[in-house]
Amino acid sequence: MTVAARLAELGISLPEPAKAVANYVPFVRTGDLVHISGQLSNDAGGGIKGTVGADVSPEQGKDGARMCGVNLLAQISAACDGDLERVVRVVKLGGFVQAAGDFEAIPAVINGCSDLMVEVFGDKGRHARSAVGVYKLPLGFAVEVDAIVEVR
Repeated sequence: MTVAARLAELGISLPEPAKAVANYVPFVRTGDLVHISGQLSNDAGGGIKGTVGADVSPEQGKDGARMCGVNLLAQISAACDGDLERVVRVVKLGGFVQAAGDFEAIPAVINGCSDLMVEVFGDKGRHARSAVGVYKLPLGFAVEVDAIVEVR
């Protein structure tokens, strides 16, 4: 099954890739690797903002991580000139959760993005990962995820 068919089966249409909001670029390709800047838990409906474990539930946080994954896919697509079949491997995800002081289920939140990568790319979507709880994220969003992807 093609990546496009998997996305359609999952009911996912990719948004326009987010533009940089500061002095950086959305992605950098070096050799066969694409380094994608952090993507936030936002979508056309505004996204998920707040602190997981306080005013955001763990399930909402996981949904936010999935939103980050959809935004990562949009950036990967842009880096591959619209052809996600060029993805060889999702190498690594770096996940950040704006977390309440006593909230420890950070990895479970980031699974929202990790699970999406495997749903979309199969075994090529399995990756190394960091999952980190932080005090604040840009613009008040609950989750941010960056990525390194091998492409051809």
